[in-house]
Amino acid sequence: MDRRIIELYDEYTHAPLDRRVFISRLTALAGSAAAAAALLPLLESNYALAQVVPANDARLETSRITWPGASGDLKGYLAKPKGAGKLPAVIVIHENRGLNPHIEDVVRRVALEGFVALGPDMLSPLGGTPADEDQARTMIGQLDGKQTLDNLVRTVGFLRNHPGATGKVGAMGFCWGGGMAGMLATASPDLDASVVYYGRTPPLEAVPNIRAKLLLNYAGLDDRINESVPAFEAALKKAGVDHALHMYEGANHAFNNDTAPARYDAAAARLAWTRTVEFLKSSLGT
Repeated sequence: MDRRIIELYDEYTHAPLDRRVFISRLTALAGSAAAAAALLPLLESNYALAQVVPANDARLETSRITWPGASGDLKGYLAKPKGAGKLPAVIVIHENRGLNPHIEDVVRRVALEGFVALGPDMLSPLGGTPADEDQARTMIGQLDGKQTLDNLVRTVGFLRNHPGATGKVGAMGFCWGGGMAGMLATASPDLDASVVYYGRTPPLEAVPNIRAKLLLNYAGLDDRINESVPAFEAALKKAGVDHALHMYEGANHAFNNDTAPARYDAAAARLAWTRTVEFLKSSLGT
């Protein structure tokens, strides 16, 4: 697909652009309204296409739960292997679309790897994730940054004391959630490991606070995020933070999201997932 179209969609999902402006510019790039309409299904998420682990998978126990946040209860989706003893816990932090069916599917995937997996709805303070993705993106921008980070720190504490968990806690996040996974590592000394998928880097002055091991997965074509990566890596090395950084050449931002065909990169996603699972198992002691 034309890189200009990928970049336009990235601008739409992260600026964000008004949808009417996005459609108008997409039509101009595609050459016609009909061509733009044909491209939309490739750009936008289709959750029915890529459910890897069914919601009723007999191998798992899943539930909707709440726990105390910074200013009220947080809501989330919990999954763990059925009949398992105590397991390490992993927080799965969603993209800027909120806790949607794709992220719930990722939570189940993580659980099947041998973890207590929790997908917090970070939009809980605003009433929870809406069905409309444009509305969810707008709401993400309305979150209080300090409160949001505090909510994640409290989620670490909740999982450290969860009766089904060992006390070891990791985090992983995608896009907006990738940025929050990095921020969480700067804010929680109790976090043992964190995996960043193409997320915004944290402030460099906060890097020396990191105690968790880090796995950093970036997309080679993601100029918007990657411009800050070299300085971040230099700060990690200077601070002596245990980390591994991988750049997936030729991959677009959101390459792991298999509900969006235009940006999904199967080879990069498989490799990053393998690295992620191995990293979390070795860091959390499974």
